[in-house]
Amino acid sequence: MAPPASPASAMSFAELNLIPELQRAVADQGYTEATPIQAKAIPAVLERRDIMGCAQTGTGKTAGFTLPMLQLLAPYANSSPSPARHPVRALILTPTRELAAQVSESVRVYGKHLKLRSTVVYGGVDMVPQTKALREGVDILVATPGRLLDHVQQKVVALGQVEILILDEADRMLDMGFLPDIRRILALIPAQRQNLLFSATFSEEIKKLANQLLRNPLLIEVARRNAPADLVQHQVYETAATSKRALLAHLIRSRDMKQVLVFLRMKRDCNKLARELERDGIIATAIHSDRTQAEREQALNDFKEGRCTVLVATDIAARGIDIAELPFVINYELPYTPEDYVHRIGRTGRAGTPGEAISLVCPEEIRLLVDIEKLLKRAIPRQTADTPTPAPDAEQQHRERRPRREPRDTAPRAHAPTTTPTHRPAAARPQRASDGFDFSKPYEPAATATVSPAADNSPAIRGRAHRPTAALLGGLPTKIKK
Repeated sequence: MAPPASPASAMSFAELNLIPELQRAVADQGYTEATPIQAKAIPAVLERRDIMGCAQTGTGKTAGFTLPMLQLLAPYANSSPSPARHPVRALILTPTRELAAQVSESVRVYGKHLKLRSTVVYGGVDMVPQTKALREGVDILVATPGRLLDHVQQKVVALGQVEILILDEADRMLDMGFLPDIRRILALIPAQRQNLLFSATFSEEIKKLANQLLRNPLLIEVARRNAPADLVQHQVYETAATSKRALLAHLIRSRDMKQVLVFLRMKRDCNKLARELERDGIIATAIHSDRTQAEREQALNDFKEGRCTVLVATDIAARGIDIAELPFVINYELPYTPEDYVHRIGRTGRAGTPGEAISLVCPEEIRLLVDIEKLLKRAIPRQTADTPTPAPDAEQQHRERRPRREPRDTAPRAHAPTTTPTHRPAAARPQRASDGFDFSKPYEPAATATVSPAADNSPAIRGRAHRPTAALLGGLPTKIKK
């Protein structure tokens, strides 16, 4: 691996040798100066170098690879309607649908003055519109691995002319969950290509694996690896697990929080917490992989536009959600992987805006907290709060709402005798049936009774034939006459 690039001083986009079409697009967005990761990455990508870019979240990594990619593909720009004139030349892979949509929007915004086609494909939505766009030809394809392979299997898209491969959030893309799909995709694209890997965190294991994919890569780090944004204020509240919901509601109300992103580990717990916050009078919604794409987009839009105070999410929201000036991120549960903590809190403190990262830690999570502090190389300040009494859970509230059964009135009835009966031990009380059979004596089979015609005419069975059990089972050859 090549040595890290040397630090670059702040420079304007005009100094980065971008073509006029891209400078116009950047100016339309109101940007004048490049961020450190952009100032380092853009020249290196334009030199066709393989890159491993590591920078804090919210520092402009997406533009750092989108702008030079568009410039490299600019010579292929054309307005021909023929799909053959628009093969896939750049492939951008992301781990989540939300991140894919965000990157696709960046490609559209920065490339609006270039005649390059782009589209995005991801799961959870109908494949038909995606298929139509792919058949018409695209120069730049943004995709999640699973849905891309679905289209490949349907023979809708060919990847034989890909020149640039970009893995966004590369650490997640290269872990064991995505690696089989990544290997299948790598087998479909040319071996001679430019590879760009960008992420906020890179473990040593991921670096070793990335070295197998890249050719003499340039490592670009604009901050200490795995470091969170400097503008994020970290806090920890140590509390019992049963007190977390009450503490969360207390913090939201007492501090008048208007926009809070809350992270949990499990999908079912997200739904439960969102419902409980709603019962507490706090407008909340949940986002996780079990919800449809339309539901996820609606929840995210409600949160961004202020119609919802709390967005409860799994780590699916830790990558790809870009909310301007998000003030609060709360870890209702700590992640099992310390690097995921960096991605979670990276949703706040973005683009020069300060933010707060609050963690509610129960005794069972202290070990996870220690691992996070080791990664950050510093201790997180502990805070105290007057934790209110924990609210009962939904099941307990349901039990309390049910009417209680009144105790049975054991008082004697008006017509009952008022004298107290004489009680005898159970063994001394006779146990007799209504027909006089004494159950207190040992059972003795009675002698076999002879069925007589007179017995058939007894009042108890008059009007029907008396048939012994043996007769019903076919055991009596002689038919009994009435």
